[in-house]
Amino acid sequence: MKTIVTTALLALIAITPTTFAAEFTQARQLTSADDFAVLAPRDRVATENRILTERLEALLPQLMAETKLDMWLVINREYAEDPVYFTLVPQPTFAARRTTMLVFSRKADGSVERLSVNRYPFGEPYTAAWSGGNLTEQWQALAKVITERNPQRIGINVSADWPVADGLTKALHQLLLDALPKDYASRLVSSEPLVVRWMEQRTESELEIYPAIVSLARAVIAEAFSAKVITPGVTTTEDVAWYIRQRYEALGLPVWFMPDVNLQRQGLQCEAQAASCSSHGVIQRGDVLHTDVGICYLKLCTDTQEMGYVLKANEQDAPVGLKKALATGNQWQDILTSQFKTGRTGNEVLANTIKETKKQGMISSTYTHPLGFVGHAPGPTIGMWDNQGPDLQHGQWPLYANTAYAIEGNIKQQVPEWNGQYVQIKLEQSAYFDGKQVIYLAGRQVQWHLVR
Repeated sequence: MKTIVTTALLALIAITPTTFAAEFTQARQLTSADDFAVLAPRDRVATENRILTERLEALLPQLMAETKLDMWLVINREYAEDPVYFTLVPQPTFAARRTTMLVFSRKADGSVERLSVNRYPFGEPYTAAWSGGNLTEQWQALAKVITERNPQRIGINVSADWPVADGLTKALHQLLLDALPKDYASRLVSSEPLVVRWMEQRTESELEIYPAIVSLARAVIAEAFSAKVITPGVTTTEDVAWYIRQRYEALGLPVWFMPDVNLQRQGLQCEAQAASCSSHGVIQRGDVLHTDVGICYLKLCTDTQEMGYVLKANEQDAPVGLKKALATGNQWQDILTSQFKTGRTGNEVLANTIKETKKQGMISSTYTHPLGFVGHAPGPTIGMWDNQGPDLQHGQWPLYANTAYAIEGNIKQQVPEWNGQYVQIKLEQSAYFDGKQVIYLAGRQVQWHLVR
């Protein structure tokens, strides 16, 4: 059905073109990943291990006190590693060899004793409480470590709601019960609150390096959405997606999902209430491009979505209507991030955002999530693409200071140059909340990537 350009529509998008970038803070344009240094795998180890030690020495005692745990056990086996395991062990570590047991015991002075009960000891930052011997002896050694310290609340990684906190397998859980004195069973509690807090909380050292990681993610998008990669009429969206993946791999930066590149085109209708407006195929002049990519580097992950436009032969810039649509997307970001308040739940942030965007006449959808050691990290869910109502599990989690997020969602707006057809602006930028404001880790997109 053809969309009619109404007077109300023209009023809604009547933003002076020259004011677009000036109206939105933290704008940043990047050109190439060649502008940023990338450490070789061997050279990453020292930084990763330094940050791990800092987290174990300063952050973990604070979080164990906050969640009222006297002891925390992380027990797993090779090829069935606990999701939290690799955030706790020094590099280079590739697996939980045989059965690996980590014990964190809170002492009277508030510090945390870090012990390994492993066939192959780690060394720093752990002290080996036992090594060598057979599996029966290992379980006996673990029981001895526990009973000697007599903890009243022992956290184990079992959770019905958070997969990242559910890493203790049923068999290992039973073996733990068998090894301990019978009266200890009642002392075992879910470590879910501790695991979520450990995974979501970012330290000063991590926030120091995070901007460079996000810059790399954004810079490769800038390369991909350029004439260096795209030849209109020849290059496909799949070609661009594979360029992005292979470019990251060449830099030694693993992706945590296959990059997606898609297009919108005048005449390919986008309905106002459609969840997604996208197509795939050969890229043509006049197309709107979108990509969604995520990388991990120095143990921290990104999640980024940006928009591009393929100029027609007679164009020097994107149409004014597209510029105004992107500006509306930036306005949606500002509405969302203004709702971030320490202690407010994800559901509350979502409800307030929806209320304000509707008041301003936007067609928008919000589905923001935490970032960190994994791309879809634990913490407060702020909407889902298929649920713009409250999430009774993860949406109830409150916001804490010094936590990172993918500010993710989209708006739809009619574009006069496309005969009033809706265009969907899908944006996602990595940011952190310092307790008072949301700060984009490597700036944000406020101008279109242009393919000439």
